Amino acid sequence: MNGSGESLTLEGVRKTRRDPEGRPVEILRGIDLAAPAGGLMVVVGPSGGGKSTLLRLLNRLEDPDAGRILLSGVDIRSLDPLALRRRVAAVPQVPFMYEGTVLDNLRQPFVFRGLPQPSADSEEVRRVLELCRLPVELLPRKARSLSIGQQQRLALARALVTEPGVLLLDEPTSALDPPTADQLGQSLRDIRRERGLTLLMLTHDLRLARRVADRAAFLEAGRIIEEGTAGDFFGNPRAEALRRFLSSPEAAHE
Repeated sequence: MNGSGESLTLEGVRKTRRDPEGRPVEILRGIDLAAPAGGLMVVVGPSGGGKSTLLRLLNRLEDPDAGRILLSGVDIRSLDPLALRRRVAAVPQVPFMYEGTVLDNLRQPFVFRGLPQPSADSEEVRRVLELCRLPVELLPRKARSLSIGQQQRLALARALVTEPGVLLLDEPTSALDPPTADQLGQSLRDIRRERGLTLLMLTHDLRLARRVADRAAFLEAGRIIEEGTAGDFFGNPRAEALRRFLSSPEAAHE
């Protein structure tokens, strides 16, 4: 299972919504951002800054009002949304488990696409379980009986099993305790190393972000305030707003 990561590039991306009184509110204000192929990009920032909207644009759950989003140099608006989502897979904040076993859940993407379903002893199933630190003995277990940490890693494995080029992660550790979050972080590092996959993660978990990121960006009030290598971003932030956020992220998103 040697995946091939794809680059994601945003150029001048804007998105406007209506508030309850019907007035336009600009959620994203000219976003320029590049997630290199095979890297792990983390986007942090206060709640309400536009992170969730940004994620929805990346696999066309919504389209931007202006600007372009390029997948390996191709405007994603030229791609069929279902074909795009095979290349850009998303793992939601709250993992959803289908009825049935762990194996049934790993087979579900193949069911949706009308493809032959892998067996329990197939290479692709065993490999994603190993990458996501799930023992093979869990395959016959009911997926909804797993712990929340195991469900989060199963959702990750399910997204990986069909070999996307980009993986989007929305607050993957929000319901996890620190040891379980560390296990997930190790899985993400393994995935990046062994699959060459591109990962883009939205998170408030600065501890995780520091451990896994290649690059990081700070999104506040719909704008990218600062972006750079993880070492510079966390070790020598330039923007005062980022310095405040890194010193007290809880206060920044209250």
